[in-house]
Amino acid sequence: MNFTLDHTIEIIERTPSVLRYLLQGLDEEWTHNNEGGESWSPYDVVGHLIHGDRQHWMPRLNKILEHGDTEAFEPFDRFAQLTESKGKTLNNLLDEFEALRLANIKTLRRMNLTEKQFSLIGLHPSIGRVSLKNLLATWAAHDLNHIMQIVRVIAKQYSDHVGPWGENLSILKTKV
Repeated sequence: MNFTLDHTIEIIERTPSVLRYLLQGLDEEWTHNNEGGESWSPYDVVGHLIHGDRQHWMPRLNKILEHGDTEAFEPFDRFAQLTESKGKTLNNLLDEFEALRLANIKTLRRMNLTEKQFSLIGLHPSIGRVSLKNLLATWAAHDLNHIMQIVRVIAKQYSDHVGPWGENLSILKTKV
């Protein structure tokens, strides 16, 4: 598949609805449990997506457009949601994510980015030079990665209960 902004938007605009449909109204045992250790619950993942929409995707896109690779992106705190989400319900987070994502997509569409701009280069603080196209494609893949993570975490809540069928369920065999 070739990269297009429209393809990216097709994915990122659906993510809030997918998460709302999947998570809203579920018991907290589904949404607040994780895979053990320092892994994330679905609740944590939604908080992470909010932080990304606020501090990562559009700010980095703007940094590439304004400064190219002369200024590195701000480092991204992958665990900020652990404090930023405190005291909020999952419904609060789903509402916040939906509003933020819709605003970001509206801004992104108004920018009328060109093919030439997709080749502009920015500077990631740990992986180095990345293009605007890399950033936008990663935004869509990042959303899909976390949707998959949420589904996996939910499925694993029943891993001790599926009995012998567990051998046939690859989702239960996936490592964190």
